[in-house]
Amino acid sequence: MSAETILREALQHIGDSTPIQQYRRIHGGDINDSFSVLSGKQHYFIKIRRFPPPRFFECEKTGLETLRSAGAIRVPRVYGVKETNDYGFLILEWIEGKETKKTVEQLGHAIARLHQCYGSSFGFAEDNYIGLLPQKNGWYKNWVDYFRECRLLPQIELAEQKGRMPLQRRNKLEKLLSSLERWLPKDCSPSLLHGDLWGGNWIAGTSGVPYLIDPAVFYGHYEFEIAFTELFGGFPSRFYEAYNELMPLSSDYHERKQLYQLFYLLVHLNLFGESYGGAVDCVLQWYVGRN
Repeated sequence: MSAETILREALQHIGDSTPIQQYRRIHGGDINDSFSVLSGKQHYFIKIRRFPPPRFFECEKTGLETLRSAGAIRVPRVYGVKETNDYGFLILEWIEGKETKKTVEQLGHAIARLHQCYGSSFGFAEDNYIGLLPQKNGWYKNWVDYFRECRLLPQIELAEQKGRMPLQRRNKLEKLLSSLERWLPKDCSPSLLHGDLWGGNWIAGTSGVPYLIDPAVFYGHYEFEIAFTELFGGFPSRFYEAYNELMPLSSDYHERKQLYQLFYLLVHLNLFGESYGGAVDCVLQWYVGRN
């Protein structure tokens, strides 16, 4: 089935029977085929994936709707989703705009407001994905337990399956897992997190208003999210200044920042290979290699 055929089916799926006036492939993502689609009724952003993992687009829909319901920051509207064994598609609102001088400040304030949306437990009601990797969830009363059981351990086990967990690395990770209480807060509140907040997962809409895309949502410690924004860069200093105006980071944030970044380094190790192994080992050396 051609991409154009699937796009036509997608519009019919949401009751848009008008002809496609124009469509073009959008570049920038390596997980899905993405298209700008202009019908006689609406401008859409449509993602297509052949042989999608189970509930792949449904999880993205749930994540976007969870963020939207929080009311802290804008996300594209979800018009529809469909998944079969052979293909799946997600139909979203088309967002287009240019950054203004206020956009980054607005983003910092909005992320802070998002992190002030608290849940009663850590985790999420259903498993989801980070990139193409399954992301375990569930509800936990303790942040340390959730971080160990649902974030670090699944990535460690996956790296073992992929042959990317040499003995020395595994031994250091085991040592770290047994001492997480030393580094992580015991009395933090569960904040709603985007879950995959790197520079490519937010865009500017009309008048430069920021939107979040491609979430991997869960409730966790807010500093976990900020640590990831610092891992690969892309967020200017005004973002952090604006964030701290509403949601100040704790004085010992820098003591655990790399520990939070370790999860994302393990994700990249599993997605892209041993080129990220050295960064994983550097974090382990800092936390357990010096003891």
